[in-house]
Amino acid sequence: MKIPFTKMHGLGNNYIYIDGFQVNLEESEIPQLARKISDVNFGIGSDGLIYMLPSEKADVRMRIFNKDGSEGKNCGNGLRCIAKWAYELGYVTETEFQIEANSGVVDAKVFPENGVVEQVSVDMGVPRLKRRDIPMVVDDRDPESRVVNEPFPVANTELNVTAVSMGNPHAVFFVDSIVESPVAELGPIIEKDERFVDGINVEFIEVVSEKELHFRVWERGSGITQACGTGACAAVVASVLNGYSNVGEEVTVHLEGGDLFINMTEEQRVIMRGPAEKVADGIFHWPSV
Repeated sequence: MKIPFTKMHGLGNNYIYIDGFQVNLEESEIPQLARKISDVNFGIGSDGLIYMLPSEKADVRMRIFNKDGSEGKNCGNGLRCIAKWAYELGYVTETEFQIEANSGVVDAKVFPENGVVEQVSVDMGVPRLKRRDIPMVVDDRDPESRVVNEPFPVANTELNVTAVSMGNPHAVFFVDSIVESPVAELGPIIEKDERFVDGINVEFIEVVSEKELHFRVWERGSGITQACGTGACAAVVASVLNGYSNVGEEVTVHLEGGDLFINMTEEQRVIMRGPAEKVADGIFHWPSV
């Protein structure tokens, strides 16, 4: 089977995109396809696979599969790329439309120039902050409580965690120096820590000012990536909860792949703005021989 694909990235967080309006993938084969297509040696090489489909709830639907084959609930960089792709392919004709993800429906706005979209704004919704919504193991704690600057011992290290769900779960840790953050050492350990019921995305944040953060991420199912849109949103929410940033003010988040601009509004909604770029089109042979 010859599968047409497009490779796109948001600040270096790159995925292989398959157009489900034109290509019908076998459900049982998608996890294996995601693993193979993401492999840098035996596939194309990416952080995962994103499948764009028609939707009964919105204008288009996005399904995201990590490079280990697991299906994710949300992806901020993926949403921006899907918005760009759907508009440029003509599946949507208005500059404001809706995208369905496994975490829910979001509002997107594209900013085209001569038919090409370079910037996208996405309303990521209201963050979920209750312990049971992350979800985290409750044990003897109130499941309705928030996890803000809570002691979190791990691997002989004492950290403090703030937990945020942006439709997918994030554990945010504030550090003095982003250069010295233990993302490679502690990221894979925290990702699978038993205190997080479904695993977790792990972010280390250095506060530069009220309107500026440095950011590094270990993504659940993918490892270290250049950028994570939902993680950047979670970082700003955590910064507001800890008193480092202010509600209603846009914060610049410096990711390894570039900058995202995040605003937690007075209505508690999180607005993400940033770029989306197309890398290449091609044909993937599946099963590959």
